[in-house]
Parts: sequence; C-alpha cells; structure tokens
Amino acid sequence: MKYLTIKQASKLIHVTPLTLRNWDKKGILKPYRNPVNNYRVYRLDQIEGFLRRIELSRAKQSKRKMDLF
Repeated sequence: MKYLTIKQASKLIHVTPLTLRNWDKKGILKPYRNPVNNYRVYRLDQIEGFLRRIELSRAKQSKRKMDLF
C-alpha cells in the first residue's frame, strides 16, 4: 500500500495542500493519519479513485444538452 504526503497528493490532484485540509474538514476527501506524528497521509488508490469520480462527473456534465432560445 503506497501512501502520499499531503504535498504529494495535492500535486496529483492539482490543488493546494490547504484545499486538501479544507476538504478533510468538509469530509470530501478524508486522509489517514500517521500513527507516529499524526500527519495527514493519503493512499494512492484513494487519490486515483477520487480523480476517476471527478472525470466521470465531468463526462456526465458534458453530455447534458442545453436549450438555447
């Protein structure tokens, strides 16, 4: 199981570490905690799954049709 630091995870998702901290507070993307120093760490498969959900959401939105008057 590969774990990423908050900095590594933020680079993969293209957001700032502060955004990840805010998402943690809102329950959007929950990190694991290092048992020794209590730092936030993210599993690589967790980040990959999150990115897949974002892509699926974007794909659904692009399929929507808009009525123009």
